[in-house]
Amino acid sequence: MTVFIDSDILIDVLRGQDEDILSRWRALAETDAAMLFCPISAAEIWAATRAYEHVQIVQLFRPLLCASIDHETGKLAGEYLRKFARSHGLKIADALIAAAASRHGAALWTRDRARYPMQELSFY
Repeated sequence: MTVFIDSDILIDVLRGQDEDILSRWRALAETDAAMLFCPISAAEIWAATRAYEHVQIVQLFRPLLCASIDHETGKLAGEYLRKFARSHGLKIADALIAAAASRHGAALWTRDRARYPMQELSFY
């Protein structure tokens, strides 16, 4: 199993306030599942960080694998934007995250499935 972790879940894990998310995180970490994230999620988290949080953020990302955003991922994200930007308000960051999850055959773990209207996308 491969799970692609969205920014909102990473933020929730960092905050440590939602026991359901933390419980699922610990259970996932105990399996042999590959846990992926997107460079966009890293950028979103590091942009909002304070100096005292740096160690915690480094520890959060340490066991995760960073999924690359290559030309094919960009192309798929562009197709998603063409299909869903107007009808669903899809933003480029979410299109890239969805495309990366799709290209890696991963189930996307997010709090907000409505942001991802792509039928071929599976969820964790």
